[in-house]
Parts: sequence; C-alpha cells; structure tokens
Amino acid sequence: MATEKNVYRLQGLSCTSCAAKFEKNIRQIDTVEDVQLNFGASKLTVDGDVSILQLEKAGAFDGIKVFPEKQRNTKQHIPFWLKRENQTTLVSLVLLLAGYGVSAANGQNNWLSIVLFALAILIGGYSLMKEGLLNLSKLEFDMSTLMTIAVIGAALIGDWAEGAVVVFLFSVSEALESYSIDKARNSISSLMEIAPTTATVLRNGVEYEVEVEELMINDVILIKPGQKIAMDGEVIQGNSSVNQSAITGESVPVHKVLGDEVFAGTLNEEGSMQVRVTKLAEDTTIAKIIHLVEEAQAEKAPTQQFVDRFAKYYTPAILAISVLIMVIPPLAMGGLWSDWFYKGLVVLVVGCPCALVISTPIAIVTAIGNAARNGVLIKGGIHLEETGQIKVIAFDKTGTLTEGRPEVTDVISVSAVAEAELLKQAASIERFSQHPLATAIMRAAGKLSNDLLEVEDFQSITGKGAKGLLGGRLVYVGSPNLYKEMDRLEESFEQRILELQRQGKTVMLVWSEAGLDGMIAVADQVRKSSLSVIQKLHQMGIRKTVMLTGDNQSTASAIGQQLGLSEVKAELLPHEKVAMIKSMRQYGKVAMIGDGVNDAPALASANIGIAMGGAGTDTALETADIALMADDLEKLPYTINLSMRTKQIILQNISIALGLKVIALLLIIPGWLTLWMAVMADMGATVIVVLNSLRLMRSRV
Repeated sequence: MATEKNVYRLQGLSCTSCAAKFEKNIRQIDTVEDVQLNFGASKLTVDGDVSILQLEKAGAFDGIKVFPEKQRNTKQHIPFWLKRENQTTLVSLVLLLAGYGVSAANGQNNWLSIVLFALAILIGGYSLMKEGLLNLSKLEFDMSTLMTIAVIGAALIGDWAEGAVVVFLFSVSEALESYSIDKARNSISSLMEIAPTTATVLRNGVEYEVEVEELMINDVILIKPGQKIAMDGEVIQGNSSVNQSAITGESVPVHKVLGDEVFAGTLNEEGSMQVRVTKLAEDTTIAKIIHLVEEAQAEKAPTQQFVDRFAKYYTPAILAISVLIMVIPPLAMGGLWSDWFYKGLVVLVVGCPCALVISTPIAIVTAIGNAARNGVLIKGGIHLEETGQIKVIAFDKTGTLTEGRPEVTDVISVSAVAEAELLKQAASIERFSQHPLATAIMRAAGKLSNDLLEVEDFQSITGKGAKGLLGGRLVYVGSPNLYKEMDRLEESFEQRILELQRQGKTVMLVWSEAGLDGMIAVADQVRKSSLSVIQKLHQMGIRKTVMLTGDNQSTASAIGQQLGLSEVKAELLPHEKVAMIKSMRQYGKVAMIGDGVNDAPALASANIGIAMGGAGTDTALETADIALMADDLEKLPYTINLSMRTKQIILQNISIALGLKVIALLLIIPGWLTLWMAVMADMGATVIVVLNSLRLMRSRV
C-alpha cells in the first residue's frame, strides 16, 4: 500500500547540522516511513501520516516553521533590533563590557564581575546551552554541544570572562551565518514569487478573478497592460511587448502576436491580450524551473561528497584527540589538570567542522540560483562542476550557430517544369516532413497562389530526403548524394551545386524517374553572436570547437571557416553524431550544444548536454544537463565562467576552513590559543566561507 507523500516549505532552517538533526527527529516519528530534506531550497518531503504540529515539534530546537508547499507565505521583514536573538546578544554585550569594567577597577575575581559575566552567559547563551545540554544527554555532538561544553568548562575552571566572550561571539556569528544563508536562498524564493497567484478568466464574456490552481487547459485569460502573465499559454487576441527576463534572462522585451507562446511570470508591458491556457499551474515553465533548480540544489556535487566523507571521520577524530589531551598529558607528564582540560576544550571547539561541511553546498546553491535568474537552468552540482572542466564543445549547426530559420534563396529549373511548379511539387512532398529545410520550402511555397498537390505513398528517407506519388508520378526531394545513389549527375549540374554550396547554401534536388527537374537552394543565416562566442570560448581555454551537422560538407565548411571553428564534421546521421562525441573524449571533457529535440542522443552521450532555447521546450528541460532558456548563445561563456568561479570559490572555502583550523591547532602547542580565539577561528571561518560564496551572486552575463 502506497504511503502518503507530502511536501512542505521551511522557515528558520539555519545550518546543515541543524538540517541533519531535524531530519533525524522526523525519522523517529512512528508514522513516518521516509523523509528527504533539501537544505538549499528549505524544502521537506515526508512519506507517511504526520501533522505540521509534529514536524514543528521535531524542529523546535532551531525554531523551524513548516508550511504546506502550495501555501504562499509572505516572509515578514523583522527589523534587526526587534529580533529576540539579537536583543539578547546586545544585552549580553552590555553585561560583558560591564563585567570587564568592574574587573579593571576591582580585580579579576571580584564577585560583581563574576555575576555580570554569569548573567551575560545565561542571557546571551540560554537557547544555546538549553540545546547543548539536551544534545549532551543524548550524546549528540554538534556545534551547540561543543560550545556548551566549552562555556561550562570555562566556568568550572573559574574563567567566567572567557565563557561570556564565547557566548557573545557565537551569537554574533550565528546571526551573520543565518543572514548570509537567507541571502543565498533568496534566489529560489524570488523565483517562487514571480508568477501571480490569481488570474482574470473570461467565461461567456464575463470576467472572473480566480486562483491559478483552478484554471484548466483551454481557459481564456485576460492580460492587461502592466500585468504579469499568470499561466503558460498561446496568444489568441491582441499583441504586446512582453518582458521575459524572469524566465529566459533576455533583457529586451519580446513582441508577441497571434499564435505566439507566453510564459507564466513574464510581464505584459503595453497592449492587452487574450491568452489560451496550454498548461496547468504545476506544469508551467516557471514551475518546472523551480522544481529542477531545487532538485539541483539537493544533489551533491563530487567535491561535496568528498567533504562529507572526510567530515564523517574527521569529527570523531577531533573528539578523540580532545579527550586524549585532557587525560594523557596530566597523567604522563604531570601539571595542572585545569590547564590540560582547558587545552582539550580549545581543541574541541576549534576542531568543529561547520565551515568545512558548508563550504561546498552554500557555493552550489548560490551559483545555481544565480544561473536561474540569468536564464540558465543547471540541473545539478555535478553538472555545474564539470562545465568548468570542458575542453571540447560540439555544436549543432541549425538553430545553434545559425538562426535556425532557413529561407529559400534559389529555385532553378533544369527541365520543362516551371520554377513555381517545381517549388509546388517540393512543398507538396515536404509538408509531411519535420526537417527545418522542409519548413523553409513550405514558407516559400506559401507565397504561391495555387494549392499544394495531393501526395500518395509518402516516405521519408532518413537524413537524405523524401519521396511520394504526385498524380501517379514518383517524385523525389532530397540531397545530391541521394540522387547520386540512383543516377549519374551531369557535370554541369554538379558544378552548379558546388557553386551554391560554396556560398554556404544547402541544395536540394527535385527529380522523378524521367530525370532531374531542378534544384532548390536554402540558406540559414549565421547568428550575429556566434563569431564572438567562439572567440570567447577559445580565450577561456576551450581546446576544440567542433560543428556536427547533417548538412553537406561545402555548406558546413563555409560556415565553419566564417566562425573560426577548430573542426567541421558534416553529412552526419544522428548515430554518427554520437560516435563523434565519443571519439572527441580523448581531448578531455566534451559538451554538446543543440536544440534538445533532434540532438537528444548526442546531448545524452556528451559529458555535459546543453540545450538551446529551453523555455517552453519540455524535451530540452528533460534531456539536457543545462538549458539556456533564451535562444541566446551568449549565455554559454557565462555558464562556463560561472562554473570556473564556483570551483575556485569552493577550493577557497575548503582552504579557509582547513587552513584556519591548522593554524589554530598549531597555536595550541605553545599555549597561545585561548578559548575565545578558538571560537573566533571556527565561527569566523564559517562566516567567511558563507560570505565568500555569496560573491557568486554577482556573476553576470
């Protein structure tokens, strides 16, 4: 029997160790069968019958609030001074300074200074010590436990001032860490607030305001100037400029006319439109983006997996070393127990792996959120890391390096068949084909006044062309190579074809059993951005840029030369593209960039599959590792640069986390490291790591 699966949003989840403890507490509820907690997205999935009250009780130690996933919560902004934890920290600081003032005037062991320091500890560290003592009773050793042991230990050996400083520094660093993590999470929460919650629907000519969850496919919604579009749909009346930056990252508004697709969360700027709903609320492009970004943030990158394994053995080792320092030296070498007990406490505090554990996930969360806001959907930490290691990029030609909208440039008759009739015959057969060249022929034929001809026994010849009966006459439309397989091509025609191909045009022949009737040349314009993008990629250290296309060699070579590509592979069938991807792995990691539909096998076989124009294309979102939501090749260098920066910041974070600990541990040997310095080293490292990761929010296209 299937268990009930519920998804919740969380508020107040402050750290990775708190997340692990919260998850553990939920697992202990009898009715819960399984639980997955996504720290980056503050999202909880529970299998089993459990109430929100039970979940909040499990997270009471961290003040975690739980809300159903579909419930919209406007997070109230509480001024810094009104937050209870900040008020207690401020009171603790005042008492701490007063304690030092009394000590300076009346001596360190003055009873009044001890009382002031003790009050600073109790007021500033009440929640910390309450949680720490509870953990200690269960033999759970997290940051709260270690800090509580340190504060109590300092009090036991009479160092009340140091205990108070430890509490104050811990409170300040916790506030800074919480603030920084919330900043990183805003990348997701801001996405969730993009789409409106209600829409104006037209039913029988009457306007109704309804919740978006109530809208059905084929409902018609009214979009007024200045309104956000509530659902994905198709324009059926009116036209307007729409700002799509929230979905695609495009800075320039896109003009929408009858039949164009629009996306939920985009802004209608000037005109009024009626839009037919094409997707339910949970299936809209923005809903899929949010879901995929959250899944990506939950997936552990290779570096994070290594750090987690390291921390698993590191923490028990630090605990063991701390106990040994407290016990063995006094027994073996003599000396005061209090001195070695103090050094053991210092090792315990400085050895806490908080900064190390958070070093990778906080960078990954920030980078993926930044990419989503810039119209790049990265589907996991592993893909984010690998993108910066790419050495070879393979491009599809049509729709990637070129505009993807080929146009007929030449119609040449070499028989008694008129040019208009030649185009009509080709269009009659090609209307059954999905190839971009077929679309170009259909557009050109659409300008003719006569209707297309009836076709019988249509048959597609994969990668080469098509054939069909026109009035009982078998007519072929296909590549020169297909013609050559059936008949010899006259030299004059061969020269004419070569001449057109040198101009970067693709030539299709039209013939019947009686012979060649004519040729149709089609050209696809190279994107304006393609040349600059290829140059940037070479400057960034990409060894090879390769074009893989099913088009003929002459056309492909002309475009390849124009763009400065390292290599051009033409006349490839889909399975041959896959073979080429595999052969290029000898040069390093390979990325394939295509439209996500025709190139699905090649995208899947590359180390990183990158889809162009992912917005509105379900196949692109599902197939590729990375989707460039706008039809914009300029986002490719940005994505690679973001990956490189993320890798650098992760390495910096790990170096900071481990480096500060090594320095602090070395300072323990001569006895220079005090308990408050150990807290500064540990919590300071955590704050530095988080703030360093937030630099990724500034990455721009």
